[in-house]
Amino acid sequence: MTEPMPPEEVKKKGVSRRGFIIGGAAGLGVVAAGTYLAVGNRGGTSGSCVTTDMSGTEATLAISNWPEYIDEDDGDVLSTMSLFMAATGIDVAYTPDVNDNVEFFTKVRAQLASCQPTGRDMFVLTDWMAARMIEAGWIQQLDKANVPNLDANLLSSLRGVGWDPNRDYSAPWQTGFTGIAYNKSLVGEVGSINELFTRSDLAGKVTLLTEMRDTMGLALLANGADPSDFNDDEWGTALETVAKSRADGQIRAFTGNEYINDLAAGNIAACVAWSGDVAAAEDENLVFLPPEEGMMIWSDNMLVPNQGTHKANAEKWIDHYYDPKIAAQLAAYVWYVCPVEGAREEMESIDPSLVDNPLIFPTDDFLTKTNAFMALSDEKAQEYEQDFADVTG
Repeated sequence: MTEPMPPEEVKKKGVSRRGFIIGGAAGLGVVAAGTYLAVGNRGGTSGSCVTTDMSGTEATLAISNWPEYIDEDDGDVLSTMSLFMAATGIDVAYTPDVNDNVEFFTKVRAQLASCQPTGRDMFVLTDWMAARMIEAGWIQQLDKANVPNLDANLLSSLRGVGWDPNRDYSAPWQTGFTGIAYNKSLVGEVGSINELFTRSDLAGKVTLLTEMRDTMGLALLANGADPSDFNDDEWGTALETVAKSRADGQIRAFTGNEYINDLAAGNIAACVAWSGDVAAAEDENLVFLPPEEGMMIWSDNMLVPNQGTHKANAEKWIDHYYDPKIAAQLAAYVWYVCPVEGAREEMESIDPSLVDNPLIFPTDDFLTKTNAFMALSDEKAQEYEQDFADVTG
């Protein structure tokens, strides 16, 4: 068990200019169900489904990513994207339209299944959804010669994932934690997941995430189960906890990334949250807290769909963001776990106050209190998604 982390406010300057509060606590550590499983035809990553790469004649790149997930120009300080465009001459159309994995899937599923363009050369999705798309044959294999920084600098802990063991199809964008956020101008510290479900002063002022693995991972922890290895009875108990909390009026809604707006506006007082979102809100009243039961850990991954027509340009983007200096600049802004080896050393010259920030460069002890969600078979995933959809509505 780690020692309690006292509340502290860390002021960021330059590219890391936003105020942020880490709350103290002991321990860290809607779409119909099954929609994402209905992958349709498996086009494969060879043959007619993969389009001709137009990168040689078209200096453009279209990317879909999550909101508040990239740095911005700040006076004389150019953003990492501006630096990329200046260095490569590639014009980037960057759209923050990934609000929820399943929701985004519904936008692109029909095109992917029928081997049609999605209008995107790259999108960024969480591990489990990335795995589904790779398995379906909808993602192009990366040319290793074009992404030397990825192979050289990817953190060892992110190598060898079962669904892409050689990182032939995916490159982690950022890694993060799922825990608790609350508005300290409205309520006192919310230190545990069970408080979200039961505390009377939070009634009707709590939101949970539509991401099943985040919400149910924490619900499993709240009931003493291991999210990385649980059985149907433990799942049922955790589901009942969420269902009862909603029936009792404790839960206001289930949301995607937009929860942070309600938290800042005071429409809710506390919520299940992703670790970097509070930093992006630039609101001194908002606190991200590692719950005492532990946190969930995940990665979002860069993927190039079969009909992405600028694959080589996308690979230049990946290689750019695996330069440790670029990775450190991005991490100083978004406050998620940086997946790039060497970025911590580069952070010394960007913002030394962030070098030991566990939300960006977590220690081994910090990581022992985090939990990944158990891999699910197609059948079990569909069953659990249906269960969750029945509760969330």
